[in-house]
Amino acid sequence: MHPTLNFTLHTTTGATNQVVSIRRAIIAGWTARSRAAIEEHIAELEELGVAPPSKTPMFYRVAASRISQSDTLEAIGTASSGEVEFFLLNVDGEIWVGAGSDHTDREAEAVGITLSKQLCDKPVARDLWRLDDVLAHWDRLELTAHATIAGERVLYQQGPVAAMLAPTDLIDAFAKEDDNGGFGPGDLMMCGTLPAIGGVRPAARFEFALSDPALERRITHGYDIIELPVED
Repeated sequence: MHPTLNFTLHTTTGATNQVVSIRRAIIAGWTARSRAAIEEHIAELEELGVAPPSKTPMFYRVAASRISQSDTLEAIGTASSGEVEFFLLNVDGEIWVGAGSDHTDREAEAVGITLSKQLCDKPVARDLWRLDDVLAHWDRLELTAHATIAGERVLYQQGPVAAMLAPTDLIDAFAKEDDNGGFGPGDLMMCGTLPAIGGVRPAARFEFALSDPALERRITHGYDIIELPVED
């Protein structure tokens, strides 16, 4: 039995609610269009002890149950943090776009990226846009994240989705290495992130948004991080 989530699917003419069964969750990493940006992100994570990838992009798999629409997230210890991403979701053969956070345990990331991805839930917003409605102005879409750190809400990430590979390129790259037919119905793929302003660090709350200036709309979500104690 696959986990289910309730989304609102927005088109240019209206919106409908739909329960979607999540078959697979894929975390695409190292997806920057610019080689310089990839090197910057590698250097950013190397400071945390994370080894560079063997190839780019990389497609990490996590349990579908890790995709969450909750407004709280429980994380072990104090070393996890969020990162805003756009995601793609195949709903009955049609591709939709949303916004989420690839929340990751940074201490575990130094041990293994696949392990770290599995340890934390991945919060996603409930609203989706049809990909076909935004493709013509795709590079104008913008991601933003704010984090509440030491009681202060600060701008944590900001930039255009154009910093990452285009949706069709990611879907094509995934299909070339997937043994199960490529990006099919019920598959959800998070598609990469932007550098953290001031560096990667934990927060008490993480808020994110995907903005579409052409159609004057936004997808938003936020969640509080509950830190669970680490017992020796």
